[in-house]
Amino acid sequence: MLIAQTSNLIPMKFSADKKFLQNIQVVDIAEEGKGIGRFDDMVIFIDNAVPGDVLDVEIMRRKKKFYEARIQLIVKPSEYRNEPFCQHFGACGGCKWQHMDYAAQLIFKQKSVSDALQRLAKVDVSGMEPILPSTATRYYRNKLEYTFSNKRWLTDEDMLNRDESATEMNALGYHISGRFDKILDIVHCHLQADPSNDIRNSLKDFALTNGISFYDLRAHQGALRNLIIRNSTTGEMMVIVVFAFADEAQIKMVMEFLKESFPQITSLLYIQNQKKNDTIFDQQVLIYSGPDHIFESMPAGKPENPTLKFKIGAKSFYQTNSAQAHELYKIARDFADFEGGELVYDLYTGAGTIANFIAADVKEVIGIEYVPTAIEDAYINSEINNISNTKFFAGDMKDVLNAGFIQLHGKPDVVITDPPRAGMHTNVIERLLEMEALKIVYVSCNAATQARDIALLKEKYAVTRIKPVDMFPHTQHVENVVLLTLIANSSAKTI
Repeated sequence: MLIAQTSNLIPMKFSADKKFLQNIQVVDIAEEGKGIGRFDDMVIFIDNAVPGDVLDVEIMRRKKKFYEARIQLIVKPSEYRNEPFCQHFGACGGCKWQHMDYAAQLIFKQKSVSDALQRLAKVDVSGMEPILPSTATRYYRNKLEYTFSNKRWLTDEDMLNRDESATEMNALGYHISGRFDKILDIVHCHLQADPSNDIRNSLKDFALTNGISFYDLRAHQGALRNLIIRNSTTGEMMVIVVFAFADEAQIKMVMEFLKESFPQITSLLYIQNQKKNDTIFDQQVLIYSGPDHIFESMPAGKPENPTLKFKIGAKSFYQTNSAQAHELYKIARDFADFEGGELVYDLYTGAGTIANFIAADVKEVIGIEYVPTAIEDAYINSEINNISNTKFFAGDMKDVLNAGFIQLHGKPDVVITDPPRAGMHTNVIERLLEMEALKIVYVSCNAATQARDIALLKEKYAVTRIKPVDMFPHTQHVENVVLLTLIANSSAKTI
């Protein structure tokens, strides 16, 4: 990528063949991580562009209302532009914002939340609190999943240098966006702390040396399929190898290699998945060595329970940024401002992490979650922490949370809801409006669907606090916490 420094910018214009645009000012950044520019009335989405850049670009795709483009020349780099720290930047679909200064990332994440709430929910965001940065911006994830493939994605560098290394088509890494059958081979990933990279690279080399085949995602054959690595703040580590069509000798060979080479692995598990999809939730998890779980810990800040422990199994859900999850839960607890006698409904409770985190602050917590195995984990997490004022129920939220359920368990004083990216079903929102809890603390990983839901809840609720939380540095993703207060029973006004 060429950079030309100039202070005398010529006006934006098309090249004679209408394929290139010159001097495009990048004014914003889209959710998928592409920079946004404009030419006449057309929006231009530009790969790897940073707000503040002035660029010459090549038009790659033309749509009715927008263009998609790539950078040909950086005429003037943005003050926010950074040199990417990862060798896989541009090809890998993760960490798409690492070419932008972290302080700038926070600005644009806050802006994305603000824009969504204003545009979709007509919320006054003038009192919005500053985004909470992540203390760690690299090696912050506690879980990564890699895919074995015999169809390695060839990078631009590979295509330019068709040497012997480019003929090695086996890969262990991440899916290329939009290509289910192509895997980018990863040399070093900056998302998970050591020995994660060493485990991945050593296992790949061992498999190649011993002629153990990598999975073919099209032909549905091959021995090695996935590698999952989980770690925790307690120092424990879980490694799960997912085999497809491997024989017993190959399985033993791989698992023994990992056991002997990496004594740091405290839970070594494997799965044989011969389905045509990668999901493991319907698969049997087999133990090779150690227990079938690791533990995560989280400060609770309560004299009777200063530190919480959470049991993490192969299929367990846990926020992937452990340290920042603690900060997120503290904000949710602060927004709720419990007095001690509340009945709380924790919707989309997962493994009961929030429910158990706030249990000491309230009278009772009732958690609801779609995944039965997550509810089993939630009960275990209450038990190991000697928490007796939680109850958990499995089922589809829109079906479980009905009038009979509320009559049986009581009308909640506070609702905490942390739905998936798609947000809440309209039936759930209708039920929330019927219940009229005094407060709703809405935690979301998608500000757009959160805003859509808030627009419906505004019938009875005022937005009184907003605080984004950065869980995933160098990506476009951002969590957001909103406090909604019942208007009829509160003197609170919208912020």
